[in-house]
Amino acid sequence: MPPVRTRRHAMAYLTAPDRAAARRIVRIVLAARLAACANLVPIASDYWWRGSVEHAKEVLVVFKTRRALVPRLPAAVRAAHPYEVPCVVTYAMDAGSASYLAWIDRETRRQR
Repeated sequence: MPPVRTRRHAMAYLTAPDRAAARRIVRIVLAARLAACANLVPIASDYWWRGSVEHAKEVLVVFKTRRALVPRLPAAVRAAHPYEVPCVVTYAMDAGSASYLAWIDRETRRQR
């Protein structure tokens, strides 16, 4: 079955210093129904910080959501994020399976 093109869905990418911080952020975002799903992946990061190149083990979090909810994500993430400058980047989804996109819609529209 070919993927369905979408203009209503997005993925949000963020990094956290460790699994515990990532899980706190994920719980807040999912409880608010700002995303239907979160994937946590251990990564190694190299980046500039205050004039020096740093190296750190981090956790990458990828949320699946609706584009209409994207403007609310940074504030929800910031509430639990320990970084001074947290990475929160979003990408529009180009396409996906119809049933998966419908699931995202259902789960992000439910009220607590």
